[in-house]
Amino acid sequence: MDSSRGISRRAVLASAPALIAGALQAPRASAAALPFSQPTPIRSENGVLSTTLRVAFTRGTLAGVGDVNLRLYNGQVNGPTLRVRPGDLLDLEHINALPPNPDQASHGDHNVPHHFNTVNLHTHGMHVSPAGDADNVFREFTPYDPANGLTTTSYRSRIEIPADHPGGTYWYHSHVHGSTAVHLSGGLLGAIVVEGAVDRVPEIAAATDVVMCVAELKLSDGQVRQVPELRAENDLGAAESVFVVNGSFRPVIQLREGEVQRWRLINASAFTALPIRVEGHALHQIAMDGFALTRTVERDGVTLSMGNRADVMIRAQSPGEYRVMAGDTLLATMTVRSGSGVRMDLPTDLPGPAPYLDPREVTRRRSLTFHSDRNAFPGQPFPHAFRITGDGATPATRDAADPKDPTYGRFDPAYVNHTCRLGETEEWTLRNDSTGHSNHPFHLHTNHFLVTAVDGRPLATPVWQDTVGILRGGSVTLRVRFDDFTGRALVHCHQLQHEDRGMMQLVEYVE
Repeated sequence: MDSSRGISRRAVLASAPALIAGALQAPRASAAALPFSQPTPIRSENGVLSTTLRVAFTRGTLAGVGDVNLRLYNGQVNGPTLRVRPGDLLDLEHINALPPNPDQASHGDHNVPHHFNTVNLHTHGMHVSPAGDADNVFREFTPYDPANGLTTTSYRSRIEIPADHPGGTYWYHSHVHGSTAVHLSGGLLGAIVVEGAVDRVPEIAAATDVVMCVAELKLSDGQVRQVPELRAENDLGAAESVFVVNGSFRPVIQLREGEVQRWRLINASAFTALPIRVEGHALHQIAMDGFALTRTVERDGVTLSMGNRADVMIRAQSPGEYRVMAGDTLLATMTVRSGSGVRMDLPTDLPGPAPYLDPREVTRRRSLTFHSDRNAFPGQPFPHAFRITGDGATPATRDAADPKDPTYGRFDPAYVNHTCRLGETEEWTLRNDSTGHSNHPFHLHTNHFLVTAVDGRPLATPVWQDTVGILRGGSVTLRVRFDDFTGRALVHCHQLQHEDRGMMQLVEYVE
C-alpha cells in the first residue's frame, strides 16, 4: 500500500510561484530564433539524489506553439535531468497537485483510457527493483480530495541503483495504466543519466554532453491548447503533433567548426518512431538504450522507436546551418560557426557491451504476437481491441477466436502472463500481425535483452536493448536473462495508446 501525506493549501500557494515562474515563455517573433537549452540538471551528492517532482497543470505560452495548459513536472515541458552514478539512491518526493479525477469512481473497463489525474513513476530502461517504493508501476499517486481540505498529495520513491549498473542514457515518465498516452503526450517526462565507464573515454570526456529529449505533444485546437482527454478512439488522431526538443519548438544549437559533441538522443514520443539525421553530417553511435557499444559505428542516421535512446557523437563540418530532421519533420537547426582550426577527435574503442548470452543457456522459449482487431466493439467509443496473443495470453471468457471477446489477450492486472525465474535465460520471438499498425515497439521492464535476429535473419552483431520496434508482418528474436530483482513488472507495446487499450502483459520475476 502506498504511503501518502497531504500538504496544506497555504504551503502550496507559498511555493507555487517559484515552481512555475519562467517555465513557459512569452511569445517570440520567430520560432527559428529559439536558443537550444537543456533541461535543468539535478546531480546526486554523497550517493543520494534527493529532489521533488511536482505534477500540476501549468498554463503559459510555449514559444512557436501558442498558449497551452499542460500537466507538467515542476512547470517544465520536459522535467529535470536526473544525473546519478552506479550505487546511488534516487530519493524522490512526488507531489500530485492535479485536481480530482472527473471519473473518481472505479472504472468499469481498465483497458479504456481513464483517471488522467492519477500519476506514478517509471524509470524506463533502468535495471532496478520493480517492487515496493522503487520502479513499481502498480503504485498510483492519486490527486487530492477536496473533502479532506488538502490541495495536494505526496508520495515517495526510493530507487537503489546497483553498483554495477551500466552507465548510459535512460528516462522517466508516468506509467499508470489508462493514462500513459495522455501523460506523455503532454510533456510529463524527463531524462536520467547514469554516469559510467563510457564517459571516461578521453574523446567522449572532452566533448560537450548534450541531452536531446524529443517529445511529441498532442495538442487540440483552441485559444488555449491542451492534450485531448481521450474520450473516443479518434481524439488523438484529430490532435496536432508538435515535436519539441527539451521542451522547445525547433530550437537552434550552436557548434564551432571541428567541435565534437555527444548527443543523448531520446525518443520520448508515445506514438511515432523517429528516423533522426543531420544534414551534411554523419552520426557516430557509441551506445544504444543505455549500453555502450564495443566500437563507434558511423551512420547516416539512427532510427528510434518509441522509448529508444541512442548516444551519438557529431563533429561539426563547414560553417553554415544544418537541419536536424526526423523523417520530414524539422526537430532543430544546427548552426556551425567558424572555429579556431581545432579538430576534435572521435572515439573508436568503447567499454561495451554486456556479456553475450549463449543460446546453450536458454531454458525456455516463448512466442508473443502483437495483434489488433479493428471494430471489435462496434458502437463503443473505443471500438478497436489491442492484444498480445500466443504464449501466456490472458485467457478468453468466451472463444479466443472471437474478436469481440473482451478479455482474451488483453491486460488483466490480476493475471500473471509470464513467470520468469532469476538466473535463467529465455528466448522470445515477437511478431506483429496487425493489419493497420506499422510498428508495435516491445518494451520489457527491469531487464535488458539481446536482440539476435530480425525477421528470422540473425544479426551479425547482436544488440542490447530494452525497447525494440516490431514492424508490421515482421518478427524479432531476443534472449533475456532475469537478474537480481523479484516482483511484478510489465511487457507492453510502447505505442502507448495501445498499452492503455490492453496491449500489455504482467510478468512476475521469482526466485
